[in-house]
This record gives sequence, C-alpha cells and structure tokens, in this order.
Amino acid sequence: MKRYRSIALALLALDVAASIVVFNLVTYLRQIPFWGHGIVTPLLAPAFVIVLAIYLIDGYKARTDMLSADYASQHAIALLSAMVVTLIITYVFIPEGYPLQSSRLVIVLSFLTLIPATLIYRRLIHLRVLASREVQSIIFLGSRSSCEEFRAECQEMGITQRVIFSVVDSSSARPLPGGTEADLQPFALMLERLKNRQLSVEAIILRETAGELAPEVSRQLVDLYFAGVPTYTLELFHQIYWRKIPLYRLNQTWLFQEGFQIAREPFFDRLKRISDIVFSIFGLLLGAPVVALAGLAVWLEDRGPVFFTQTRVGKNHAPFRVFKLRTMRTAPGEGNRYTQPGDARITRVGRFLRAARLDELPQLWNVLRGDMSLIGPRAEWDRLVEEYERQIPCYHFRHLVKPGITGWAQVNYHYGASLEDTLRKLEFDCYYIRHFSFMLDAAIILKTIHIMLFGKGR
Repeated sequence: MKRYRSIALALLALDVAASIVVFNLVTYLRQIPFWGHGIVTPLLAPAFVIVLAIYLIDGYKARTDMLSADYASQHAIALLSAMVVTLIITYVFIPEGYPLQSSRLVIVLSFLTLIPATLIYRRLIHLRVLASREVQSIIFLGSRSSCEEFRAECQEMGITQRVIFSVVDSSSARPLPGGTEADLQPFALMLERLKNRQLSVEAIILRETAGELAPEVSRQLVDLYFAGVPTYTLELFHQIYWRKIPLYRLNQTWLFQEGFQIAREPFFDRLKRISDIVFSIFGLLLGAPVVALAGLAVWLEDRGPVFFTQTRVGKNHAPFRVFKLRTMRTAPGEGNRYTQPGDARITRVGRFLRAARLDELPQLWNVLRGDMSLIGPRAEWDRLVEEYERQIPCYHFRHLVKPGITGWAQVNYHYGASLEDTLRKLEFDCYYIRHFSFMLDAAIILKTIHIMLFGKGR
C-alpha cells in the first residue's frame, strides 16, 4: 500500500512538473516576450486544474488500467476539459495582468502537448509496476454460501485478480460449483501460508457476520491487520473497489447511517439546483440547433412525432412527463417494456441518436422545470417502478433525490433490460445517494462525455 501511495505521489509530482515545463517550453517556442525567462507560480493554477481532472478519472489509483483504450480516451477528455476550465478562469475570473492572458494559443498548445506526455509516462510507470509487482491475491473469508455469492459477484464485475475463498469451518472446504479443490480452503491453512510468506495478499475481505467468527479467528485477523494486511468488510470492499453498495446491506434503517448529505443538508440541494438551472439554460441554447436538426431527421424518416413523452417517477415519488427525441417507431400496444440489442422498433435515425445520447437533450427542459437534475438515478417509467417496488425491497430509496439525465449507475453499468439489471444498477444508485459530492458529479460528467463520444449509448 505504501508503494502505491508513493506511485500516486510520483505521478502527481510529474504532472505538476510537466505542466510547468510544457507551458514554458511552448511559450519559448512561440517567442512570447511577456514571460521573460520563464514563470512558475502563475502556472500552479492550471497545474491544479490538471491534477483535479486526472484525479476525477482515477488517474492516480494503482488499480486503474492505464494501458487500456478506455483510460486513454478518458485521460484526453479530462485534460481537454481542464483546458476549457483554465481558459474560462484565465479570461473571465482573473484580472488583467495574469501572464497566461498573453496568448490563448499557448494554453491550447500546452494542453494538447500534455495529453500525450502525461499519458506516456503513466503507461511506462504502469508497465514497470506490472513487471515488478508480485502476484497478489484477495482472500475472502465467510461461510460457504457467502463464498458462492461473492464468486458470482466477481464474475459479474469482471474481476481478473485471483480470489481465494476461505472458510472457518474446514468441513465446508469443498469445491465450489464449477471450481476445483483449491477454490475453497480452510482459514487455518491460509493463515499458515501467510505466516510462512507463501502467499502474497492485497487484502482480506470479511463478510459482516461476526457471529460466524470464533474469538481465536477474530484475534488472528486483528494480528494480520496490525501486521499491515489491509482488511475490509464486504460492504467496504464494494464501496472502495467497485464503488457501489451491496444489496444485502440494504434495509429500512440503512438511510440512517453516516452520509446522505444531499438528503440531509438543504444547502447542497439548493447549490445543485442553481447549477442545474445554469447548465440547463446553457445546454438548451447550445443544443437547440442539434435538437432541431435531429427532430427534422426523425420526422423525415417516418413522418411520425418528433418527441416522445412518458410518465416517469421523480423525487419523493412525484410523477412527471419526460421529454425525449423519439427513437422508436410508433405502434399500437405496449410492446416489450425493455429495449433489446438490435431491437427492430428502433429507427435508423434513432439508433444514431441513442448511441450519441442526443435523444436525451430535450430532458434539459425537465431539468430547467425542476422535474430532474443533470445528474442522478435514471428516471424510470411509472409502470416499471410499481413492479420494481413490489419485487425489490428498498427500491424506493432511489427516489430520495431527483432523477438525472446521466448518473453513476448509467456510466458504470449497461442499459438495464431485466429485473437483475435493475438490482445491479440500484447498487450504484445507492452509492451515489450516500456519497454525493460535486467531485463525484464532475467524474460522472467526464465519463458521460466519454460514452457520448464513443457511441456507447443504447
């Protein structure tokens, strides 16, 4: 863990140094005399914006796959967003005389240079870490049934790291379904391997059922924890590694735990509402030509209605009419409640609009009206909500906040087309409700831009 913190600090220092060096180099090549022999202090502001943008996409976390194409695109989007913020701060909020105001081109060229530069040394460091890192495992300690559940969860989340399942009761150490003898091992054996340094462990995960642990096992876990082995409850592991709330932890008293600032502090709610109004007006003005052209294309394809409206459920279970560009053919009857891959009901224009998420633009009117927020859980059809609330305990928790055009579940999980998908998305929605912050909102915006640019909508 100390090594990972050192790598994060090294990346942060490299980002600040690269920002200062690149800005001064571009200025020198552009022959801007105003800067003289170079500056440092005025460049701390753009460096801070760069660090913040990279932090929002987990660019300082050791678990982030910095070799992937997804990360590369998110990295570029983050720095381009930082460039826009820097330009706004420099020319709107800072008084005249600030050195960066001498040339907009210097800011643009510097950021365009920093995108590949910061990505290159990230990849080199990541490759070096992968080459030198000892293969570490995650140990899950629980009952046989909880091991089976966590194994299925790891498969669902696509975890590639080795997970060793351990039980306190040696009589339960039988192969898991579809597994091998090595899949499920007694905790005593795991402890012995740890003491003999035969096993390198990243973390121990403990199912929150203290009654299953004997005092001796609890003492051994405490010893391992003080010896430097990170130990998490299963709920904490979900929140730190997967950034969601496991459904088994939801009950009628869950809302009374720590967190939930947006539900308990009116200040956050008002500030979020002000930002929704400002950005929805801005978005409607910029998006009006796009909506007009897209609406014309929708009408020309089949001469049907341009807009689609439907009753959705909002904050505190209040119903409202949502507005979207129509992407499906009009037909009598209800049809399938979910959109399936390759759904024949989707028009050719609609397929493009869905991929680019442009069909969502009219919902900015719902945001301006106060029915929705820019960011929040997906606004669900009232008929589906009735069904979900009958089948899913605590589903109504997501109505604690306004639904959003985009949200934490939308950027982390694919389109929900079943009850099982709804359960998985509820885990992300509950994480957002509990851990709301404007930093998290900013991260969602960056991820949403990435999805829109690379056509991952449906």
